[in-house]
Amino acid sequence: MSHLFQQQQSTGYSPYSPQQSSEPLAFFGSNPSGSSQSPYYAGSRPSLEGSMGAGGGGGGVGGVAGNMNMGVGGRMLSEGRWWEAFGSGGFEGEPSLMEELGINPSHILQKSLTVLNPLSRVDANIMDDADLAGPFVFCFAFAFFLLLSGKPQFSYIYGVGLLGTTAIYLLLNLMSETGIDAYRTASVLGYCLLPMVALGGIGMGIGIDSAIGYFLSSISIAWCTHSASSIFVAVLRMDHQRLLVAYPVGLLYGCFALLSIFNVKK
Repeated sequence: MSHLFQQQQSTGYSPYSPQQSSEPLAFFGSNPSGSSQSPYYAGSRPSLEGSMGAGGGGGGVGGVAGNMNMGVGGRMLSEGRWWEAFGSGGFEGEPSLMEELGINPSHILQKSLTVLNPLSRVDANIMDDADLAGPFVFCFAFAFFLLLSGKPQFSYIYGVGLLGTTAIYLLLNLMSETGIDAYRTASVLGYCLLPMVALGGIGMGIGIDSAIGYFLSSISIAWCTHSASSIFVAVLRMDHQRLLVAYPVGLLYGCFALLSIFNVKK
């Protein structure tokens, strides 16, 4: 026993003293090597006083406010203006508001130009990126032009559009082998309403309840029917059923033409 006690004294070991570890303890992310980063919790502050400002205890608010302005990855987020919400706003990799809503202005312009040029060849993939942003704008513009010409028919326009889209959707799925969804059907019919919007604009200025108005209405119906049937035939590959597709579509746009010519009596 005396030999063991002498050996413990010579080595400096005591059963009541804490064990010496080769790896120091780290409290609150402190690092004895002098670096500010902790080897255990990456990104933690070096000490509790690290968030305090120069003014002592009152500087904590400034430290918290400073940390709230820090972005992901340690980037400072600058306060932007209100119109920057519609764009990227200066944030790297941040999509614009139009892209998050699924609105592509270039695709809307391309589809509108396809409708306005009846002699152009329709691409079979034109409705791969279907949207309702353009159709809603065209329907509202058509109703607004009729309102300015003394024909407030918003409910009739949206009602005829809803019932007509449902009927065309059912007919196309019965006639075609591949089928089409209601979203793309409404998108095609809404984009092809663009010539009817021009007819409403003409009626707002000179009125179309005359022989000239009837002639312009017939041209608008034929134009809308040709554009819509061309897109449906190209998308659904129904080359031998062009007239069968154009007939119900023409009846739908004929209803819109009647709404633009005559006023509904209540």
